[in-house]
Parts: sequence; structure tokens; C-alpha cells
Amino acid sequence: MPVGTQGSVKGLTQKMLGEELGARIILGNTYHLYLRPGHETIAKLGGLHRFINWPGAILTDSGGFQVFSLSALRKITDDGVVFRSHLDGSEHIFTPESTVEVQRALGSDIMMVLDECTEYPVSREHARASMQRTVRWAGRGMAHWARVISSAGRETSANESTAGGERPAREPVRQAGGYRPLLFPIVQGSMFGDLRRECARRLCEFDAPGYAVGGLSVGEPRPLSLEMVEATEDILPRDRPRYVMGVGMLDELGEYVARGVDMMDCVLPTRNARNGYFFTSAGRIIIKNSQWSDDPRPIDENCSCYTCRNYSRAYLRHLFLAREMLFGTLASFHNLAIYLDRLRQIREAILIGELPAYLTRIHSDTAQRD
Repeated sequence: MPVGTQGSVKGLTQKMLGEELGARIILGNTYHLYLRPGHETIAKLGGLHRFINWPGAILTDSGGFQVFSLSALRKITDDGVVFRSHLDGSEHIFTPESTVEVQRALGSDIMMVLDECTEYPVSREHARASMQRTVRWAGRGMAHWARVISSAGRETSANESTAGGERPAREPVRQAGGYRPLLFPIVQGSMFGDLRRECARRLCEFDAPGYAVGGLSVGEPRPLSLEMVEATEDILPRDRPRYVMGVGMLDELGEYVARGVDMMDCVLPTRNARNGYFFTSAGRIIIKNSQWSDDPRPIDENCSCYTCRNYSRAYLRHLFLAREMLFGTLASFHNLAIYLDRLRQIREAILIGELPAYLTRIHSDTAQRD
């Protein structure tokens, strides 16, 4: 998923994302949108889809990762987390219930339950206490959402209910504004596989429509990230979406998919692009390097994106060094095109039963470059 933290994937228009790149879902950040312009303002203006003019799906995180990264500005309690805005220092509180309500006001299609994300490394005792709090918060968030659904069901027509009662929370329901949002709990446990397995088992008791795996990409070695994802592969339901939050590098995407992952988000394609780092089928290109100063070739000769069809490495290097705004747009467009194309290739390999062979080729190509 392209990351649109504040309702915008930096440097790209929604037309570029949807019509030209073929993105079907983007991520919005609850913490940032809550603080500015505010979830109530967005709700008054018709919800986040209308506010940013995005026709596709939107996933919002709970804001937990951003809040817990404010180590000097927040205090965690069993009730929730009290924090001060990084914008003006004002005090706020996120609870499992309130973050559901914020995301509901935003009108996202997939919402996340509030979780506690720990730094790396932490002690086993710290990780266990944090994991247990995450499970308790998940129970509160899921229970609150069930009450919301039940209340809405009593107010809507009878054909939105099953014969035996309300439709289960894992089944999306078409309403006037679109599908009823789905709520995912998040697996935590730091870098302790047994704690993550325990967390996953307990979260599965909620019979959620999908499950997220969080607490990764916080400074741990990359192989350890994959190991933690693999730890819960046989526990999380295989008939529900699995979403790993905040990963990964281009050549890692297939590794996560091979471990049962369906969804990922990462700022690397666009953040690295703005800093002059291009992902290509032949490896990385750092565009500031002088070797590209008179190179007429596209960034990636195997890529058919708008950037590669129209601009040379020499021109892109010029834009970067001149700090032209256009550079960020062209570079971000290319990097997202490469990421989304890689995932299309992975899906095709799965459909024809050749994922292992495809991953072997990727490993071989990476080894030759390195």
C-alpha cells in the first residue's frame, strides 16, 4: 500500500496513484489526521475518501506506532495512552474505543485496533507486559466495534440482518456510504516468537475479519523481522487477510508473501525517492552520483512507467541537485511503479504455481548484484 500519512502520498496526485499506477488501496495515519485537520472536520466534509478525492480503499492505522514513538511526550496506562501533540504540545488521550471512533469518523475501509508497539531491543518481561496490554486493548476495541455494529443494525432495515441476529463483524455490509469498515487486531510480542504466537492465539478468539502483525522495522535485523512473521503463520487464519505493518525493501516483498502475508505498507518507495534513491530491476541507483551526469538512459530500461518513458538519468540527476519539486514526483512515481509491478509478478507466480521458482530467480539476481 502506498503510504498517504496525512491524506496525501507525497508528490503524487490521486489520479497518478489510481489510474496510472493502478493502486487500489492506500494508507492514512490516524494520529496525524486526528491532530490536523481533525477527524471531526474530515467527517463534516464527507469522510476521508471525499476529502482527498480517492475512489479506492483506505486503511488507517490506530496511531499507536506514532504515539509510542513520542517517548518523551506520552504516558501509557491500562486505559490507553496520554500524549502531547508534536505540533503544539496540547494533551490528548487515545483509548481502544476512541481510536475506533476516530477511524470511523475518517470513514476508512479497514481500521486497526490500538496496540502497544515497543522499541528494540526490550526485555522479555517488558515485551510480555506490552503484549498482554495489546490483547486487552484489542478485546476492548473489538467489543466496542461490535456494539457500534449492533446499534447500527437496529437502526437500519431488516435485510441487513441475518435470520439469527446481526451479521458477523467479519462480513462487510454495503451501506449508503460504502462498505462497513473492517477492524483488525494487531499481533505484538517484540522479537520473542513464543510471545507473538501466544498473542496470535489469543487474538484469534475474536474471530476478526483480518489480522495485522506490528512491531517490526523498529531497528531489528531484517532476518529477525521475517522470523517474527513466520512465527505466527500457522496460527493466523489462512482465509483472512494478513497485514504486516511497515515493511519492507523491494527484494523482501516476496519473502513476506511466502510467509503468508497478503498486505504490506512501507514509506521506503517514496521516502527514498525524495532522497535520490531509485529502486530498479538491476539494483539501486543513487542519482546524485556523478556517473549519471550525462547518462541518456532511463532509470530502469525494463520499466515502462511514465518517468522511465520520458526522462533520462542525467535529467533526473539535474532535478535532484537543483532541488526541483518535480524530482520528488518523478522519482516517487517510478519507485511505486517498481513496487506495485513486483507485487503483480508475485501474484502471477502464485496463480501459475511458480512462486518458489520466482523467488529463486530474485535471490539469484540479488546475489549477482551484491
